Amino acid sequence: MSEDDLYSSYQEEEESENEWMTTFADLSMLLLVFFILLYSMSTLDTDKFSETFSSVTKALQGKMEKISTSRITREEAGVLLDQALMRRQIIESQRKVFAEVKTLQTKKGVEGLVSANFEDGVITLRVPGDVMFLSGQTSLSPQGIAVLATLKNFFIQHKDQNIKVIGYTDNVPPGPGSRFRDNWEISALRAVTVLRELLKMKIEPTRLTATGLAYLNPIYPNTTAEYRARNRRVEFVLEKRVMGK
Repeated sequence: MSEDDLYSSYQEEEESENEWMTTFADLSMLLLVFFILLYSMSTLDTDKFSETFSSVTKALQGKMEKISTSRITREEAGVLLDQALMRRQIIESQRKVFAEVKTLQTKKGVEGLVSANFEDGVITLRVPGDVMFLSGQTSLSPQGIAVLATLKNFFIQHKDQNIKVIGYTDNVPPGPGSRFRDNWEISALRAVTVLRELLKMKIEPTRLTATGLAYLNPIYPNTTAEYRARNRRVEFVLEKRVMGK
């Protein structure tokens, strides 16, 4: 066997022996990413997380060249970490805002009318449609305007919140002779009416959107008059504005 053949054979053997490193690098990085994602859904202490993440990084220190060529790179893992930390900060910030919602609900004018929900960093305020509008109408009732006037101060105080106004109806279509084609039209017009009233109250237009979802996403089954009344509602979905958006 020639010297070239021996060298070539040696290279092939060396590459074969190192093949496990690629698999190991992929597995290590996947575990690291999985750990980051778990953190984003948990309530771990930030200091403890930083210490643990540093330990994992040190353990992989000698393998970074191999890991950098794997399908999930160090840079991608870093982006995921930044996203997880940002999401964590947003949720904690929104939790504090939601605590203030509880105080808002006790104020005269909205007491017993505004319900609230907090999920995954999103705050949802719900007002019965029959409070905001007269039956079959898309113009705000005097009580509806009063409720918005109370909510206005809260919205102005929290300028970092985008506000999605969503109108909902029950599943009963408009009756014969109605000027509305269907529940989609009613819910959309109601949402836009609320948005326009908020604009009059000096809420920044860049924070507002309006959507009509008719009978979709019912809170209760549309099987009784009481349940249908609860499904007729206006929602204010509050999401924290991220810098640059």
